Amino acid sequence: MKEDIAVLLVDDDDTFREVLSEELASIGFNVSIAANGDEARKLVAEENLNVVLLDIKMPGMSGFDTMVAIKDINPEIEIIMLTAYATVDNAINSMKQGAYDFITKPCNLSELETIITKAYEKQLIGKENIMLKQELARREEFQGIIGHSQAIKNVLELINKVANAQSTVLIMGESGVGKELVARAIHHHSPMKDRPFVIIDCGSLQENLLENELFGHEKGAYTGAASRKHGLFEVADTGTLVMDEIGEISPAIQAKMLRVMDSKTFRRMGSTKDIRVEVRIIAATNRDLYQMVSNGQFREDLFYRLNVFSMSIPPLRERKEDIPLLVQYFMENTSITGKKNLSITDEAMERLMAYSWPGNIRELQNVIERAIIMSEDDYISPKDLPTNIRRAAHAGENDESGSLLPLKEMEKKYIIQVLQRMNGHRGKAAKALNISERTLYRKLREYSIPDTASIDKES
Repeated sequence: MKEDIAVLLVDDDDTFREVLSEELASIGFNVSIAANGDEARKLVAEENLNVVLLDIKMPGMSGFDTMVAIKDINPEIEIIMLTAYATVDNAINSMKQGAYDFITKPCNLSELETIITKAYEKQLIGKENIMLKQELARREEFQGIIGHSQAIKNVLELINKVANAQSTVLIMGESGVGKELVARAIHHHSPMKDRPFVIIDCGSLQENLLENELFGHEKGAYTGAASRKHGLFEVADTGTLVMDEIGEISPAIQAKMLRVMDSKTFRRMGSTKDIRVEVRIIAATNRDLYQMVSNGQFREDLFYRLNVFSMSIPPLRERKEDIPLLVQYFMENTSITGKKNLSITDEAMERLMAYSWPGNIRELQNVIERAIIMSEDDYISPKDLPTNIRRAAHAGENDESGSLLPLKEMEKKYIIQVLQRMNGHRGKAAKALNISERTLYRKLREYSIPDTASIDKES
């Protein structure tokens, strides 16, 4: 671990600086030296340092002034103050200025080693907390869109780009991938976020019922129409109307939709009066509209009206690295009484990672909810999972015809697996991987592996 800790020793005493730096290096620390505050500032700006040992009394810039300058450059660095004059005032002033600790010269090497190591561990925890807060903020901002894969990052980037444009959006993807969540995020980030947000499932209604829901009717428009009904286009006026499964609407509804989008007007059933609305339409489908247009099943002119800005949401089987984060999210947000603190075993997670998830995130959520109910322990194990998912792992082991993964993807998956096996303990994971903790930390950032998968659980 010590070779991962980059220490800067700042002291104007050449002999002391040389002796102490050699002693620290001999026990494994990665040591840099500076003779004054100006040199220290330069090194802090240029190098990735963890802990600074800083003499209080130096000519020119004092230790306290140097500490302020260092913290301005890198607030995450931990600073240990050194002085030959141990006083309560010095100690108090050091801690007030932001020092981690205070030690007198000549230093007890064993004591100093312990303080440096603890200061480094405090820095790591601080970084992990920052990363966790960023992830939680991102989760809140995008209202349940969970994932750290590049595919999800691309989706979030598209949401940010189109939200303020107020253009019509076409969201494509298999059932259960989260198309509604994406639509909600677009509305939430748009200037209309405080205006109506209305969703209709076009695939669940027959043609006459769908027409009635969308456009409403006048009193007496048909038998049983005892009063006027406002359609969803009216309800969503000045806001957003999400039309889920747009590929299921009939040719007659397609024609009426085209008119609304062209003229921004429509008529209630049984009326001759045009009603004008300003509605942003977000359409979603799990069908191939391009193929439907070619087959004459969907109007080409309507398709182009809807396809101003299109987004494709990847299925879960194409972003399996998001599964651990989704599982954690579903377990933490379960509504099942007394089951909010469950964990999941490595073996159970391996089964989930091996399954192809034809029902995507919706299926995963249902599986986790069932597993929480089934669990008789304080964790989810393979026995709590459905039979088809337990069998999927064994089928995958025997399948030699599967596609080969790029080396980096394999490394990323293996790192996640090792971290989970080590209960998120980075030190143990690094040892198992035969790499330094610094190398592991760099790979976590490089592969965007979330800190929620790698928080040090050891107290």
